[in-house]
Amino acid sequence: MMALPEAAPAASSAHPSQFSPQFIPIPANDRVFSFRDHAALWFSLGVGLLVIQIGAFLGTALGTQTALFAIVVGSVLGAALLALVAYIGYQRGLSSPVLMCQTLGTSFARLPVVLNVVQLIGWSAFELVVMRDGTTALVKDITGIDAVWLPYVAALFWGLLLIGLATGSMIGLVRWFVGRFGLPLVILSLIWLTWQFGAKAQAQGWDAIWNRAGDGSMSTLAGIDLVMAMPVSWLPLVADFARYGKAGASTFRGTWLGFAIANIWCHALGVLVVSTTDVGADLMAALLLAQGGLIALGLILIDEMDNAYGDIYSGSVALNFLHGRRSIRFWGIALATLATGCALFLPMHGIEPFLLMLSSVFVPLFGVVVSQLALQGAATSRRVNPVPVAIWIVGIVAFHACPAIWPQVGSAIPALLITLILGTLYRVTRTPTLQAA
Repeated sequence: MMALPEAAPAASSAHPSQFSPQFIPIPANDRVFSFRDHAALWFSLGVGLLVIQIGAFLGTALGTQTALFAIVVGSVLGAALLALVAYIGYQRGLSSPVLMCQTLGTSFARLPVVLNVVQLIGWSAFELVVMRDGTTALVKDITGIDAVWLPYVAALFWGLLLIGLATGSMIGLVRWFVGRFGLPLVILSLIWLTWQFGAKAQAQGWDAIWNRAGDGSMSTLAGIDLVMAMPVSWLPLVADFARYGKAGASTFRGTWLGFAIANIWCHALGVLVVSTTDVGADLMAALLLAQGGLIALGLILIDEMDNAYGDIYSGSVALNFLHGRRSIRFWGIALATLATGCALFLPMHGIEPFLLMLSSVFVPLFGVVVSQLALQGAATSRRVNPVPVAIWIVGIVAFHACPAIWPQVGSAIPALLITLILGTLYRVTRTPTLQAA
């Protein structure tokens, strides 16, 4: 595992416009997250039904052996990048919006911050839709009720719970609910489902499943790219939590190990499920039909709430950055209410491509952030930092152009490589005019 220097949290740039509270690093006394807290949080955020579904898709497209290879490589690399941004957040003690300001400029960075708020509202609503549909399936399986009003009641139930969580303390939620209650239950549910589908695999013959071929609809590199999409989708959020870390090494390792293990486990479980069920079978139905699947699926649905809360919390941090007169708690309640309304009335699956398009701007953005701010890099004091902005735009173009020109390489990997390389070259060769962070 890579070793990182244990540096003291860096102060933010002393530009006159940056004396607002959002630009002040988190004090040492408020830094309470240990390795266990980081690992529990990011393991919990790495677990989800969507991840299991992607694993099932990879198993069908690549076959068992190649899918597992792509899962391990993509998870290790993607979680390492997530952990590196977490380490930067710890070093500076600052939120993600401020890291964007220190990279792109104090005024221009408001554009990606606003885009981030929009995508976080959408993704939190999408999480509510996942929980709504899962709850509807559970109720139908238990009671036989299949009424038209049931999805609305389920969405409202989870939405009200999300609003309730938004009124509380993020630190308390992570250290108490996630670490002491939620994490052990979700681990038990994953163990149980793995045991059940492992038993089915043993009955069918491990050799046949291990040598199961894919349909060839995806290359190995594109599979790695797809697996990386899960950890890198959290890049705009990770510093909001990592700034509360006690130490740099524990922040990095806890984030990396927590997310990588969860990502590998859930993707691999999806491969196992699809390898042991009939072709075209519904994943939700397959999980429900497993012995004890009802309870396990229910626990995973409860864990999905962490994902929605993570989106809401970071969205409220971003809005507090844009409009500091309102508290993070106020913005959290407002965003949770809005997300609940979206989950009740909007066709969320129809706007998923729009959400994915918005997410695509943050993969190259944080390639630029890493290239400029890692290893105590200088923070810009400009309103617009033109070269990093240009590199970000090039990365966005690469993200969308590469799949059309060279579909075998995917989107995230080339966009990250281009922004990291160009950003590093700029950082090495530029005249040292920026004030050191």
